[in-house]
Amino acid sequence: MPTSPLERTARTRRSRTRSRTVNARPALALSTLKPHQYDLRPACASLICPDCKTWVPITGLQTHTTKVVPHDTGRAGKDASVRCRLGSNRLVTVDVTLRKWQERLEDGHAETVHRRKTAVLRKPKVAVAPAVSQIAAQKQAPMDDENGDDRPMWLLREMTWASTESAVRDADTRRAQLPAGAAPRGAPPVPLTKLRPQRRES
Repeated sequence: MPTSPLERTARTRRSRTRSRTVNARPALALSTLKPHQYDLRPACASLICPDCKTWVPITGLQTHTTKVVPHDTGRAGKDASVRCRLGSNRLVTVDVTLRKWQERLEDGHAETVHRRKTAVLRKPKVAVAPAVSQIAAQKQAPMDDENGDDRPMWLLREMTWASTESAVRDADTRRAQLPAGAAPRGAPPVPLTKLRPQRRES
């Protein structure tokens, strides 16, 4: 039972074809392609069709008529049978020697083989250092505050000052009073009035 046209799949691309049809488009120069986009080895001469992006054999490398064989746009035996009208039977200008192509291919491989993904070393998150005033406040905080007292620091400071204010004022008052016998022995008394220098009368 013959298959319908809708069920046809892409045909296998032959390495050589006897078709004398030549595409009217300008010849495709191999120098315009990248080294990995074509293969000049005689056993598997082929290239990537610029129109359908599939690997296609090249026929007539040893003759004057080097061209791309007729081919379908999909994979042979799997995709739909859709002929690549723009790229089939297109002439190819072989302006690159086999040795030059191999050198370009090896140079490109040497450049890309050392490219490795750099490992991203993420910096650990460090807690923000407290300010100097915060460190001093932590050192001066009473033990009650460390036990879960949620009162603000300014209130604790005022309460501490209020508890010691009377003692500090008493110490200042006693420091202002000169004790008796505080003057050194054999020394003249300290004048309590302001001394003013006077000129000698001649």
